[in-house]
Formats: sequence, structure tokens, C-alpha cells
Amino acid sequence: MSGFRWVLWVPVLAGLTGAFAFSGTVTHVTDGDTVWVRPDGSRPVPVRLYGIDAPESCQAGGPEATEALATRVLRREVTVDSSAHDGYGRVVGTVWLRGEDIGAWLVAQGHAWSPGYRRANGPYADEERLARTRHRGLFAAPAIEPRQFRRDHGPCPRPPGKRQPATGR
Repeated sequence: MSGFRWVLWVPVLAGLTGAFAFSGTVTHVTDGDTVWVRPDGSRPVPVRLYGIDAPESCQAGGPEATEALATRVLRREVTVDSSAHDGYGRVVGTVWLRGEDIGAWLVAQGHAWSPGYRRANGPYADEERLARTRHRGLFAAPAIEPRQFRRDHGPCPRPPGKRQPATGR
């Protein structure tokens, strides 16, 4: 399958198997945990990196996390493994660049947290522990996790004239 028809099959395949994967080029980095990936011949798809939470764009560390992610993956071919969509319609998945898990890399460099759920550790708890021990990035000084930042301050205002790339809907 190729092009636009392939993208139409993704929800069908996901419904049958519960999981799907696709490859494409990263065309845009929205923030430290969201990228847009263009499968061959299709429109870009928003992808929220699984298992991490990067600082908000207006929060301390936010611009650095966005820049680190962009420097690593922008205009590069990646593979996305996913089994879910979030409430905003984004694919939630693990993004791989030449065999490297980009979420794990961001946490290990101190650009994102690996939040757990209930009493379970996040998927990158070891990487976060190492980044904290080495005082990397966000862990060099006390920082507020994005979930708490959003509760205290609400969402970051969008810069005037700034729009999200089209999703094809």
C-alpha cells in the first residue's frame, strides 16, 4: 500500500490488530513531545511521543526541549510504533530514528519526564533516574512537571499567526 490509501488503512489495521506502525519524514516539531510525520505520498500525521512529558513551550525548559527534538529528528526518516490515539486525535507512539527510541533519548538528556501512571513507573524511569543523578537539563535545578504547570497556569498562549500544520481532515 502506498500514499493516501495507506493512511486510510491505518485505522482499519489498528482496529483489527490493536497496533500499527508506519514510517515517514518528520516535517514539523510542535514542542518537546509532539512531531508531525509525513508517510510517503500522504499528509503529515501528528504524533505524540509515548511515555514522556516535555515542558510546555512557555515553561522553563520548553524551548530547549523543542530545539533538542527538532535537531534530532526534523527532516529525517523515522518509524512510529503505535497502538493508540489521544483525545486530540494524535497518534501516540514510540518514535524510532535509526533504531534509537527518541523518547528514551529525550528523557536521558534531561529534556522530558517519564511520568508513571498510578503506582507504576514510567517506561523511561531508568533514563530519568540517570538524568536526575547527572543533573542534566531539567534536572539541573528544581522544575515543575508539565501536568502541574498546566494546572497552575493553564495552556500556553499560541503566538499570533501560528497555526498547526494541516492534518488532512
